[in-house]
Amino acid sequence: MASIKSFSVLPGFGLSMGFTLVYLSLIVLIPLSAVFIFTSQLTWAEFWAIVTAPRVVASYKLSFGASLAAAAINTVFGLMLAWVLVRYSFPGKKIVDALVDLPFALPTAVAGIALTALYAPNGWLGQFIQGYLGIKVAFAPLGVLVALVFIGLPFVVRTVQPVLQDLETELEEAASSLGANRWQIFRYVLMPILLPALMTGFALAFPRAVGEYGSVIFIAGNIPMVSEITPLMIITKLEQYDYAGATAIAAVMLVVSFVMLLVINGLQSWAGKRTGRDK
Repeated sequence: MASIKSFSVLPGFGLSMGFTLVYLSLIVLIPLSAVFIFTSQLTWAEFWAIVTAPRVVASYKLSFGASLAAAAINTVFGLMLAWVLVRYSFPGKKIVDALVDLPFALPTAVAGIALTALYAPNGWLGQFIQGYLGIKVAFAPLGVLVALVFIGLPFVVRTVQPVLQDLETELEEAASSLGANRWQIFRYVLMPILLPALMTGFALAFPRAVGEYGSVIFIAGNIPMVSEITPLMIITKLEQYDYAGATAIAAVMLVVSFVMLLVINGLQSWAGKRTGRDK
C-alpha cells in the first residue's frame, strides 16, 4: 500500500533545521565562542589576575546586584501597573499604556541623558531628593539602579498583561462566594496563575539589565570602585586594545548570567508543574 505524504506549505524538516542551525551559528554560537577563544590565549594566572582585579570585582557586585534588585522591583511594580491597566478604566489609560513602551522606543543614550538631567543634584527631581532627603541618586550606585528599573519595567508589564487579560473573573467570584477574602483570592487563586509569567518577566529583565550600557554610564558617574559597571570595564579594555582582557571579563559575566538564568528557568518550570500548567 503506497504511503500518502501529507502536504504542507512550510518547508521540510531538513531545510528548516539547516536554516535554524546556520542562523544560530552566525548570530549566537560564533560570537559566543569567540569570547572563549580569545580568553584561551591567557594563562590561568593572567586570567585570574584580570577577573579578580579590585575594580572589576567592584563592577561585578554593582552590575549583578543592581540588576537583581531592579528585576525584583520591576516584578512587583510591573504586576501592579499591569493590574491597573487591565482591571481599571481611567482618563488617559491609553497614554499610560503607550508610555510603558517608552524605554523600548528611546535610544539608550537618550534615556541615560534624560535620567541624568532629572536626578542630577540640580535636576528637576534630584534637587529635591538630595536637598530635602539627603539621598544622592545621580553619580552614585542608586542612579544605576534607577536606570536599570527604567529599562526593565516593560518586560514584566508586557509579559503579565496578556495573562491578566485572559484571566477569568469568574474564578475570583467563585472563590469569594466560598468565603475567601481578598488576600486568599490573590494568594491561592491568582498568584499560581501569574507566577510563571512573573518569573518570565524577571528572566527577561535581569539579563537586559546586566548588559545595559548606554542608559547607565551617564547617570552612574563612573567613579572607580563606586559606580563602575562591568560593561564599562569591557569597553575600557577594548579601548586599550586588550582584547583578551575584555573577553576574560565578558566570559565571567556570561557564565554567571547563564547560571542565574538556568536557576530562574528551573524555578519557572517547577512553578509551572506545581500549578499544573506545565505538563
